[in-house]
Amino acid sequence: MAIPIKDKEGIRRMRESCALAADILARLREQVRAGVTTYDLDQFGRELISAAGARSAPHGYTIGSRRYPAYTCLSVNEEVVHGIGSMKRVLRDGDIISLDVTIEYNGWIGDNAVTVAVGTPPPRTAELLKVTEEALHVGIRAAQVGNRIGDISAAIQQYVEARGFSIVREMVGHGVGRKMHEEPQIPNFTDRPRKRTDEIRPGMTLAIEPMVNQGRHEVRTLSDGWTVVTADGLPSAHFEHTVLTTDTGPEILTLPRAVTSLSSVSSI
Repeated sequence: MAIPIKDKEGIRRMRESCALAADILARLREQVRAGVTTYDLDQFGRELISAAGARSAPHGYTIGSRRYPAYTCLSVNEEVVHGIGSMKRVLRDGDIISLDVTIEYNGWIGDNAVTVAVGTPPPRTAELLKVTEEALHVGIRAAQVGNRIGDISAAIQQYVEARGFSIVREMVGHGVGRKMHEEPQIPNFTDRPRKRTDEIRPGMTLAIEPMVNQGRHEVRTLSDGWTVVTADGLPSAHFEHTVLTTDTGPEILTLPRAVTSLSSVSSI
């Protein structure tokens, strides 16, 4: 399938939705602390999204007969992605949590994620967060017009594995625009020659999102049908930006601004 190329109006709309998604993620991040449940965080995210006049893109997302029940994806420690907020999951000192916020605003998607430490995690887990965030920016720098999608994949994989961590194979980055998942798929590892991957052209909007495990790369899905966890039970980290490809280099669209419409939402 062809990779959607955004025109000037599409780019303007994507800038709006992505900046708003970044604002919401920044506000949600402020609420992360020991004693808070992931359900509380998800409901706070729901309120932020509603106050902004947006819609949660994952809420109600269907795969077969399964519908995603939460408004944000909140994944703690060994949970890689797609964690569902729960009153039973109370954050504790030393935990890490991935906050993944994806919204639809005026028909366009904004998608971003960050992994946050609760208090002081173990040193190796703190390093996992640092390396995963750095790998995201290594991948973004490779998203140059004229390069290939495989250049992004290779850059992320080489950076992560050189530091003793592993790349999740089952989930990948992706194009984003009017839909939450568009072409191309963007693996965080190389599975074919780069010349056989798509060429990067101006006007692509790409969700680049390394998912990195502290231990082995293998994962499994819990009985809820959504939450992906590491097979060995060790922590995983996830960082994501939506990026616009331009002739002058990649532009990160998911950078937060100060949005007064969100200030009326009370803290947890």
